[in-house]
Amino acid sequence: MKIRDIVRILEAEILCCENCLGKEILDFAASDLLSDVLAYEKENYLLLTGLTSQQVVRTAEITGAVAIVFVRGKLPPQEAIGLAKSHNIPLMMTDKSMFDSCGRINEYL
Repeated sequence: MKIRDIVRILEAEILCCENCLGKEILDFAASDLLSDVLAYEKENYLLLTGLTSQQVVRTAEITGAVAIVFVRGKLPPQEAIGLAKSHNIPLMMTDKSMFDSCGRINEYL
């Protein structure tokens, strides 16, 4: 599945790195605890979270996430968006809950 498919499935708004939507996603993780994300041992995965800080972007970059979706309509600060741009990590935002987002992605992955 490609990141552009996630945009469609979650009716998400692209916040940055629209040129990277062709990247392949092999798996996904959903958490509001960065310690859980750090324990996730996958690459080329999509991170779904309600956290919006720069640390989410740093954690995604360290753990091999290729994109981040902010759930529940949460908008990250400009500092987080700028950091994501510098690492070519697409950021998206959806109004859907984490539960609903995971269910929708699981139908297609």
